[in-house]
Amino acid sequence: MVGNDYRDYFKVLGVERNCNSNEIKNAFRKLARQYHPDVNPGDKAAEAKFKEISEAYEILSDPEKRTRYEQFGKYWDQVGTNNSNVKSGFGQDLEFGDYGNFDEFINDLLGRFNGGMNGVGGFRANSYQQSLKLDAQITVKIALSEVFLGCKRTLSINDERVQIKIPKGMRSGSKLRVKGKGNFQPGTGMRGDLYIKIDLEEHPIWKINRDHLCADLPVSFDELVLGAIVKILTPDGKTQLSIPKGTLPGQSLRLKGKGLPNNNGRGDLIFTLIMKYPDQWSSKELELFDQLRQLRINDPRKDWLNSARA
Repeated sequence: MVGNDYRDYFKVLGVERNCNSNEIKNAFRKLARQYHPDVNPGDKAAEAKFKEISEAYEILSDPEKRTRYEQFGKYWDQVGTNNSNVKSGFGQDLEFGDYGNFDEFINDLLGRFNGGMNGVGGFRANSYQQSLKLDAQITVKIALSEVFLGCKRTLSINDERVQIKIPKGMRSGSKLRVKGKGNFQPGTGMRGDLYIKIDLEEHPIWKINRDHLCADLPVSFDELVLGAIVKILTPDGKTQLSIPKGTLPGQSLRLKGKGLPNNNGRGDLIFTLIMKYPDQWSSKELELFDQLRQLRINDPRKDWLNSARA
């Protein structure tokens, strides 16, 4: 493909010598749009320029050829290879009018570079794409507060920094798709999509049940018996919860519309009341319990004893 005259292929594509494969691909795509003969019919200068950038891309996009080129300069094709007779001309048999848009045209052109290193241009980029898994997946952890507000993350994908927006209402296992930010297909310019799997961090208090948030709420004996209005903390901030008198331990109370965001608004907060005994009773409390025992008129085991006799 290349004669003995040295050409600086990095300058031909307008890239730095330490550029990566993505930068080489992007530079070629830009120049191919500008100089391809089908875009410049009858322009001999454009045709010559296209051949030059095609030559540069074929060398620099192939890691092995690029290494030899950087080490041996114009003699790169005479070291460790039998491909010194490779001929240029990729893409000359492609008609731009056969494609829906220029991106499809360029992608097929790049595919022929990858599959036609010996001058055979019949390799189809689409069949190569189907044989690879170009989509990528990454798991992102979010906090419960971010489920309510949404959040942003900056990820490093294939040496590229990608900023994503995670909308509110995401759950563990939810997936987001970012088009065109997945893995690269070498030599074709094709790239898959990035799928982001959401993993919700565990919370010490709140547990998720569909769109509802559930929590155990410690309460005292007197609050259950006499009823109370207690201060609580929710994901929205401080509020109050009314406990009806005579509520039994293990019963649940609900705050509607204060749970997780969903398509219809929000789920509920559900509190299971757990009686919390103190580590130690005061002497006054024990004295009052003794008085209560003397005043109590119900036998808690009456029904149990009747059933036991049967």
